[in-house]
Amino acid sequence: MFKPVTSKVSFPKMEEKVLSFWRKNRIFQKTLEKNRDKERYVFYEGPPTANGLPGIHHVLARAFKDLFPRYQTMKGRYVLRKGGWDTHGLPVELEVEKEIGSTGKGDI
Repeated sequence: MFKPVTSKVSFPKMEEKVLSFWRKNRIFQKTLEKNRDKERYVFYEGPPTANGLPGIHHVLARAFKDLFPRYQTMKGRYVLRKGGWDTHGLPVELEVEKEIGSTGKGDI
């Protein structure tokens, strides 16, 4: 009646099977199509970081950036996933401009 639990589970193989199923059946695309004409939910997403070393706070931020759009999708809203870019990378951009001797954005 019950299938015995084994300790020889390969989580990477299980994940590949699930991803393969999602790709083959266009599951993500179907969630977008299903709610296309529904109320929209916009989640403005910036990059995790452009400078500094990765830290646990980046994992937390990534989790939130995944959680909120999923939740709103499950509530029936249309959530287009499109990564946005804020000025988080601006300090790096300015340092590169100094290094290359840029006089403005047109040089880049």
